Amino acid sequence: MAKKLFVSGLTAKATEADLNLLFSQAGTVESTEIMTDKTTGVMQDYGFVVMSSQQEANKAISMLDGILFHGRSITVYPARPRIVRNPPIESENSLVK
Repeated sequence: MAKKLFVSGLTAKATEADLNLLFSQAGTVESTEIMTDKTTGVMQDYGFVVMSSQQEANKAISMLDGILFHGRSITVYPARPRIVRNPPIESENSLVK
């Protein structure tokens, strides 16, 4: 499992400081990030928390997955590697002939 955790089910009231405070119950939080829509700037209902160790990440999952946070149940699990959805287009010059 990774130290980076995916957190879903966040409300518009949630802040990165709130996430930091919540996850610090399980250990040292290295960073928090609530995602926003690139076009509109509107906060999404998910974010990421990076814990300082694998043990603390595991503890955060077991402690916080499914709890009510700002009135909504949150889901916490290890973050997956980011998938590049639009790979760069190769030009004719870069193709092997």
